[in-house]
Amino acid sequence: MSTATALPVLTANDFASDQEIRWCPGCGDYSILAQMKKMLPELGLPTEQIVFVSGIGCSSRFPYYMNTYGVHSIHGRAPAVATGLKVARPDLKVFVITGDGDALSIGGNHFIHMLRRNVNITLVLFNNRIYGLTKGQYSPTSLEGAVTKSTPMGVVDHPLNPILLALGAEATFIARSVDTQIKHLSATLKRAAEHKGTAVVEVYQNCNVFNDGAWSYAQDKATREDTTLELENGKPMIFGKNRDKGIRLNGFQPEVVELKGGIAEDDLLFHDEKADSTLVYMLARMRHPNFPEPIGVFRDVESTVFEEQMRNQVKEAILTRGKGDLNKLFRSGDTWHVK
Repeated sequence: MSTATALPVLTANDFASDQEIRWCPGCGDYSILAQMKKMLPELGLPTEQIVFVSGIGCSSRFPYYMNTYGVHSIHGRAPAVATGLKVARPDLKVFVITGDGDALSIGGNHFIHMLRRNVNITLVLFNNRIYGLTKGQYSPTSLEGAVTKSTPMGVVDHPLNPILLALGAEATFIARSVDTQIKHLSATLKRAAEHKGTAVVEVYQNCNVFNDGAWSYAQDKATREDTTLELENGKPMIFGKNRDKGIRLNGFQPEVVELKGGIAEDDLLFHDEKADSTLVYMLARMRHPNFPEPIGVFRDVESTVFEEQMRNQVKEAILTRGKGDLNKLFRSGDTWHVK
């Protein structure tokens, strides 16, 4: 009689590689790396069963700093590499680490198609509204009017909203967190990692060299309780230092109200992660300074998983048509001789 060997209890240190971390001092990437290392032991997986895939950018150094398998791939193509890996090895836990430039510019199509396919992958999108590795050009999420090295007279593009883009591709798990809110970030990463299907976590991350303070209102302890709304499933949307403000629907539009003068918690909008996508759309469009910006899980629903469907098709083909012969396949169909 055989007995299963118990996995050793791992700690954050077990997931730290021996590589020197080479990000700028004060970069928000350090926080995301630290919270990822703290979260991973809770998944109960050995280090060799986890893979980090990245593209190109500051965030894409991530695989070097993890004591797991890793792939530093091509600019924007991490979702494609990760999809192939997950189809071939569904037993592995695969993470994609990317940035707002890597994922939303050159990698935009790969990002969209991974989401619509619902591959069982966790994608963490570091959003600092700038190209940091290439020294400060504007990115797809840079605000209109932002003066950067490539837009000396200000950005004229309208910025992409990653949450709305993920919703448009019908991602089954959509969330947002902030690099400095470490408990929230760790919990959000864990929720995403446990989701079956494509999970997207946008992280507001500060580039203190080329775009310092881009998210100061959401990071500063003195302001963040008034400028962010922590989403909690099944609970009213309340925010503020004194928990005295909330979000209420006025017709089809959200509005900020104060909990006084007859307005109670039951009058507010309640969050529902399983609700129709209309709610997510509304939340994703809530932006500072007119609204507190939502953080937490926007959407968490179930759907068929891409790699399982692919492998089921292969099994069905083998069952009905046999294993096949590559040599016969190569020589089948129309052939011709070139003299």
